[in-house]
Amino acid sequence: MNHRHHSLERLYSAADWNALHEQAVREAQALRREAWADFWRGTDSVCSAGIATAQRSARRLAQSLSRHAQLRAQLPKA
Repeated sequence: MNHRHHSLERLYSAADWNALHEQAVREAQALRREAWADFWRGTDSVCSAGIATAQRSARRLAQSLSRHAQLRAQLPKA
């Protein structure tokens, strides 16, 4: 393995290694930004769906409570 490493050192200069390293860092940063953007898009989608479900449930509960209150108001007073 060391032999391979030494042969690579002969193929690339220090400037080449530095350029490759800088390119790898830039690509890693771009991939990280893309991954975070995908994560937040997915999170936003899940949260939006949860909020929509909670709003529908709250609306149904409010309607049910309103109907219940109307029915109680129609009952004869004891």
